[in-house]
Amino acid sequence: PAPAIPGAFQEADTGDDLFATLRAREVLVHHPYESFDASVARFMRAAAVDPRVLAIKQTMYRTSPDSPLLEAAIRAATLGKQVAVIVELTARFDEARNIEWARRLEDAGVHIAYGRPNRKIHSKMSLVVRDEPDGVRLYGHIGTGNYNSTTARVYTDLGLFTSDPAVCNDLLSIFNHLTGYGRFPATKQIVLSPTGLRTALVERIEREIAHASAGRPARIVFKMNALEDQAFTRLLYEAAQAGVQVDLIVRGICRLRPGVPGLSDNVRVVSVIGRFLEHSRVYYFANDGAPEYFIGSADIMKRNLDERVEATAPVRDPRHQAHLRHLFDTMLADERQGWRLVDRTWSRAEESEQPGTHAALLRDAPFS
Repeated sequence: PAPAIPGAFQEADTGDDLFATLRAREVLVHHPYESFDASVARFMRAAAVDPRVLAIKQTMYRTSPDSPLLEAAIRAATLGKQVAVIVELTARFDEARNIEWARRLEDAGVHIAYGRPNRKIHSKMSLVVRDEPDGVRLYGHIGTGNYNSTTARVYTDLGLFTSDPAVCNDLLSIFNHLTGYGRFPATKQIVLSPTGLRTALVERIEREIAHASAGRPARIVFKMNALEDQAFTRLLYEAAQAGVQVDLIVRGICRLRPGVPGLSDNVRVVSVIGRFLEHSRVYYFANDGAPEYFIGSADIMKRNLDERVEATAPVRDPRHQAHLRHLFDTMLADERQGWRLVDRTWSRAEESEQPGTHAALLRDAPFS
């Protein structure tokens, strides 16, 4: 079936309606089950032609040859809006395409910045500045995947639209830093690498350890492409030994060994392989009944935590948290596309008649 149109975007017939929807609430979209073109690309197209929009800012890591988002950026610049795009020239295998896009954008009057020396810009962020009757308002998007309309059809990724002033002011500070000079900004809601993500995640794992040690229920669920960082692996072993339930949904490399008696009895590692490439990154902490969820661009790898610019955002709406919880439950219980890491070997679950993760989520979309 074709990707569904997210409910929030079905409600909006015009650009004004779209911004009104995003003023009223945050919107979480889940690709490819929900359409990238009808959500992310539409947001940027609407911003490009909206006479109230003053400025657009966006990162570009990997994109498609006919990117609707960058075409929208060019359109916005020709209409006199201030447009800034952070182009990562060292995205492996996409260097030539990114150089060509940078030239096209610059020729159209877009302000191009190339990030920082020795700091790959891997974050997925957009910001729209809009002049409204009650003053200037910011609208942001933070995602787990590239602004690439081609891969968005086959990679699973999450994106959060928000007009929350604290989150959007963080985005503005980050873009100002990336297009100028100075130290990394202090942020209130967005957690950044290389300055704060490692510390933020470590503190939350240690908090779960404290809950477990005090006899309270404790759980961590990480969904990511890779678990490679040695310090994190050791800390997750420590959490398991303290009684924390650790569930890891990992597409690729996993340094941790689950099920080792006395070391990782409380650890479960699964991978889902099927129609789509699992690409989203989600981090969950039970926090004694006050759960925290984060989505972002970083895997648990040293390069992502310490050497790249990555952005991770909290997901606070109970409806969105419920969707992420459903995603975890579906993947961890998948007996059709799921694989389990047992004794250093990936073993496929015995095939069930139940639909796998991808078919189930396609059936259930739209979610917002």
